[in-house]
Order: sequence, then structure tokens, then C-alpha cells
Amino acid sequence: MLITTVIILIGGRVQLQTNKQITSDLSSESAAWSPVNVPQQSTEQKEKLQSFSKSSVKITPSPKPKVQLESTNSQGGKSTSIPQYSFQTTQAFKEYRPGYEIALAHPNNYGDRYSTDINGVSVNNQAIIVLHETSGSASSAINTFQAPHEDDSRQVSYHALVKLDGTIVYIVPPEKRAFGAANSVFDGPNGSETVQTNSNLAPSVNNFAYHVSLETPPEGRNEQPTHIGYTDAQYYSLAWLIAQSSVPDERITTHKAVDRSGQKNDPRSFDFDKFFRLLHSFRQPIS
Repeated sequence: MLITTVIILIGGRVQLQTNKQITSDLSSESAAWSPVNVPQQSTEQKEKLQSFSKSSVKITPSPKPKVQLESTNSQGGKSTSIPQYSFQTTQAFKEYRPGYEIALAHPNNYGDRYSTDINGVSVNNQAIIVLHETSGSASSAINTFQAPHEDDSRQVSYHALVKLDGTIVYIVPPEKRAFGAANSVFDGPNGSETVQTNSNLAPSVNNFAYHVSLETPPEGRNEQPTHIGYTDAQYYSLAWLIAQSSVPDERITTHKAVDRSGQKNDPRSFDFDKFFRLLHSFRQPIS
């Protein structure tokens, strides 16, 4: 399960050297799902995914922090303990095989997850999953993520993107921090959760979020509040991807729900009932 940490519009690269970076040891232990674990169809594909999971920016190893199942609220204080969740995938999950691609974001469009905020306060939030939509085509979003952006306020990325045909595009390794939400807060059973990691940017959920986006249908690439919705293939692939995580239903949210700018409304026309039916058919809780 992701404990301390484990999609687009504005994010930021953390530059403060006073923050303690979460080590690769913790990341490999806590990443709930990794592209490497996806069922492979060939040795070549497996090697590509293993290379993807290692193609992240280099970090300086630091002592592995002690992991505790606690969350921190927006004021940095400890809130109630978070229960552990375990799931097992089903036969339906094993029978579904979505296609996939790898399109690694430019290194300055994602970064490391942190174990402390800008004030040196330890943060240990349980992971959330934030759902988005691209607003434009998948290729346009990927081009944006792969373009270098030196300005912190323009650095953007998702961890993964689901195309209209159900193809999953892996963009940022799950143990890394994608820049999927700017000024954002997750309101859940443990109160308001957010982490500020850059004094020049508003607090956000990025440090403990896994960002997944759905490609917007051509008919919906406008500013209307709704559109025709997403394809069945997208719902199946999204549920299949998330079924590999230990993130509980109540910590799966949307960009619109976490946004505090009042400007984000994605994913529009998302059918949560349909999504959760599929998710529950792909994974079941372990007692």
C-alpha cells in the first residue's frame, strides 16, 4: 500500500533543499502498483517497463523514514489513524488485457515525493487517486508533458493516461510525484489533507496522489460543463489499472473535488457507478 504517497493542469517542481526526499527504498516498498507488475506479453515489453520504472530523476539517498499509518491535516497536525487495506485481483482482472504505451515525461515535469513539508513537519498521508480528463487529445497532453518547462508554475504531468481505445499510457513512474493538481485539498474521513512543498506555490495533494487522466472525446473538447462521456474501453482500463492498488474507494477522487482554484471541473460526465462496478469486479477486499 502507498502510505506516505503512492491529472493536468498546473504543478510545480520542488526546489527547497531543506525538505527530506523519500528514498527509492521507500518508494519501491510502498508503490501499490507498478508498470513492472503489469502482465507482460513479451520479454521485450517487460524490459521496456522495467526501464520505465527506473528512468526517473536521480535523488540523493537519505535515511529511510519510519513508516507509520497516520495522516496529517492541512495544518500539519496528526489526525486519526488510517486503517490498512488489502485487495486481491479477480479472474475478470486476469482475463482483461489492455494495451499500453510508455511516454515518459520530461524530468522537470515531475519530481520526488517528500517526507516533510516546507516547515520540516513530517507528512505521512495515505495515497489518494485523482481522476482527470485531458480536455484535448492524448497526443497533445503527452507533448505538453514531454516539453521542458523551466517555470515551476507551468510544469505539468499525470502518472498515467487512458486513451479512447483503452490503451494505458504510462507517463510518470508511480513512486514519483506528478504535477497534476495545483492549489488542492483532499477532504476525507481524516479531515482536510494537503502538503506544501514549495513556498512559492500553494499547498497541493501531489505529494500523496496518483494522477490518472481519461482522454476527452472529440465532441467534448470545449468549455461545456458536460460531454458525451467516456468509452467502455476507458472505464475497463481505468478500473483494471486502479485494481492493482491498495487505495480504497473512499480515497478515489476527482480533480474537480480537490481543486481550490474554482477553475477545474474534470473529469466531466464521469460515471462513478459504472466505474465502481467494474473496479469491484476486478478486485475484492481481503478480510
